[in-house]
Amino acid sequence: MATDSDFKKKVAAAIASPKLSQALHLFGDAYLIARENAFRGLDFEAMRSELAAIKEDVRIRRKELLAQFIKNAEAAGSTVFVAKDTREANDYVIRLAKERGAKLIAKSKSMVSEEAHLNRALAEEGIRAAETDLGEWIIQLAGQRPSHMVMPAIHMFKEEVAELFSREAGKTISPEIKSLVDHARQRLRREYFDADIGLTGANFLIAETGGIGLITNEGNARLCATLPKIHVVFAGIHKLVPGIEEAIKITRLLPRNATGQLLTSYVTWIRGAVPSNGVAKEQHIVLIDGGREALYESTACRDALRCIQCGACANVCPVYQTVGGHVFGSIYISAIGIILTAFYEGLEQAKEITRACIGCRSCVAVCPAKIDLEEIILHLRNEVTREFGMGVVKNVAFKAVMKNRGLFHNMIRAASKLQAPVTRKQPGEGRQVIRHLPLHFMARDLTEWRDLPAIAPRSFRDLFRTVDQQVADPLYRVGFFVGCGADFVYPEVGISLIKVLNHLGVTVVFPEKQSCCGIPALYSGDTETGVYLAQQSVEAFTEANVDYILAICPTCTMAVKRDFVDRLADQPQWSAKAVALSAKTMDASAFLENVLGASARLPALVAGTLAGQTVTYHDSCHLKRGANVWREPRALLGKAGYRIEEMKNSDRCCGFGGTYSFLSHPQISRQITADKVATIQATGAATVATDCPGCMIMLKGAIGKADEGIRCRHTMELLAEALGEGR
Repeated sequence: MATDSDFKKKVAAAIASPKLSQALHLFGDAYLIARENAFRGLDFEAMRSELAAIKEDVRIRRKELLAQFIKNAEAAGSTVFVAKDTREANDYVIRLAKERGAKLIAKSKSMVSEEAHLNRALAEEGIRAAETDLGEWIIQLAGQRPSHMVMPAIHMFKEEVAELFSREAGKTISPEIKSLVDHARQRLRREYFDADIGLTGANFLIAETGGIGLITNEGNARLCATLPKIHVVFAGIHKLVPGIEEAIKITRLLPRNATGQLLTSYVTWIRGAVPSNGVAKEQHIVLIDGGREALYESTACRDALRCIQCGACANVCPVYQTVGGHVFGSIYISAIGIILTAFYEGLEQAKEITRACIGCRSCVAVCPAKIDLEEIILHLRNEVTREFGMGVVKNVAFKAVMKNRGLFHNMIRAASKLQAPVTRKQPGEGRQVIRHLPLHFMARDLTEWRDLPAIAPRSFRDLFRTVDQQVADPLYRVGFFVGCGADFVYPEVGISLIKVLNHLGVTVVFPEKQSCCGIPALYSGDTETGVYLAQQSVEAFTEANVDYILAICPTCTMAVKRDFVDRLADQPQWSAKAVALSAKTMDASAFLENVLGASARLPALVAGTLAGQTVTYHDSCHLKRGANVWREPRALLGKAGYRIEEMKNSDRCCGFGGTYSFLSHPQISRQITADKVATIQATGAATVATDCPGCMIMLKGAIGKADEGIRCRHTMELLAEALGEGR
């Protein structure tokens, strides 16, 4: 049984080989550009909504469509076998091969055959499986499993491939791409002619015809399907579509989202055995459940079977780019891999990769089937916690401390005094930080590469009592959801918000009974504590009776707007209140711009002393991909007199992820943050702005160690400075 310690050793080994991460980052950067070009002029949101509807129809009608497919396939001369699991599927192929005296099976790329460990099962029976997809052949020679669904050998470099090819060929093969491809073409060509059986997967099982559809970039799938006398289709039951029309719609999305291509090289439609000069041929279609029906029946997770296996969730995933698919995955990798692993291989097999997701929602933004992958992973994390626990530290922190608001706040106040021996002023920032902790292994993970923020000597809730808001005839009365980061670490951000709002004719109310938004508990799988904290805050803000609720932390914004509603939906005494609060909750930048029209008013209000100061902007994950707020902060900063210098991949995760960067996977966080700091430095800006206290914790800390000449500020602080109200 794999343990947390085993997984962390794999993480450490991957990080110790930076060449892999560099290659995946280069691919990821190129992919984003290619994908943007491929979708230019198309409405991606409309296309993926249509795909989601097609797949939902399949889910609802799956038994009807399966029966229709089988009937039409058999009418076309195919033999169809429905396997309840991968063992039954393997047994069918082995039995067929033995009955026909087959010794060689030529295979095109098939992830479900990887899931079934088909090659190993065949080998145990003396039947050789020859992979004919270039990437799969490389993996087969290396004795590895794929590290990506679309590009199985993406983790390997051409020099490694040349070494493999040379060993297999018994002669030296040059590590030039042309030499490698020429050798592979020549070597694999004879497999098609020698094979007794050709095996392919299927991108589509078309119910109205009983045929299949294949989308490939190499011609090997066509050759495997047509040259051998027997064609075996090995496919999951979720590949059903009603008809050709729906399949074609998916082909418009799949290549664009997978590799940034407008169309794949080969789109093949096959119905029945392919005729060949009168020679009798066979087609056998093996349809595999293997956990798919259970996934369809899961209300929380079933959307995962909308997946069309484009691999985009890996292409944009910062965790995948840091450690690769052999660490962040099992058979299937990255976000979708977490879910499929849990259902196809069991929750225990998925335990560590479930916890390795940082929750940045990059995968959700690019998924062509509109799967809320993060929400499903959070559900599975809750199941993992229920089954395996979440550790002593988190148990005490969430269940014993955070649930008790008074105890929590008193402990924070005590910690602010006890931290004095390990704090010092951060160069360039002028605030107290924890520069170093005693040198044991965990302390090095926490402070070797970043400063940790000291707890503020006075919390925001204490400072708020001293603020004198002189606003005559206010436009609005808004409630402030402060969040733990701004309350106890960066209270100056909350004070800056009040100053900016007062300048613009708005009064701020602070309901003192509010609690942590509960997201740290929810993200750790502790739904019970998350729900309890949500109830506390819903009660506090309902009593406040304000026009709007503003947050300066995107995680808190999305907690109130989305998570409170979802978590309290089945509790009548709380549900309506949560919905009402959700409707009037906004990120502070969005309120300033979209309600107050602040960017139009700022030029007449700013002091003018900061004109031309260069700022680069980091988009926090949940602000852009959750709240869809990213234009507003830039508009406000620009009109306040700052010059925006955009960084590369401004919305790539900073590596924080709450407790992820402290308790779960600080090693992974360290690498993700190092990438972000490098992109900030490349802009030459003296200030990096963001709208998330969590991102500030990460960026202030890492930049403090890497470059004392760059400061990190919340947008509210910069606006207050421009108005002459800075600290």
